[in-house]
Amino acid sequence: MVLELKLGDVVRLKKGHPCGGDTWQVNRLGADIGITCVKCRRYVLIPRPDLERRIKEFISRGS
Repeated sequence: MVLELKLGDVVRLKKGHPCGGDTWQVNRLGADIGITCVKCRRYVLIPRPDLERRIKEFISRGS
């Protein structure tokens, strides 16, 4: 089953980013998901299955 992600979603991941932030905004959808760290604005591409496994909770949902 595929997790429903939308552009603009803000998610909390299980592991924190080295900058100290643990919230990410979804910027790109597809086989690879583009996410941006809310704290330091670092952009990362991550495969969809890896991201789905790492999501802890949704902070806010995009439109």
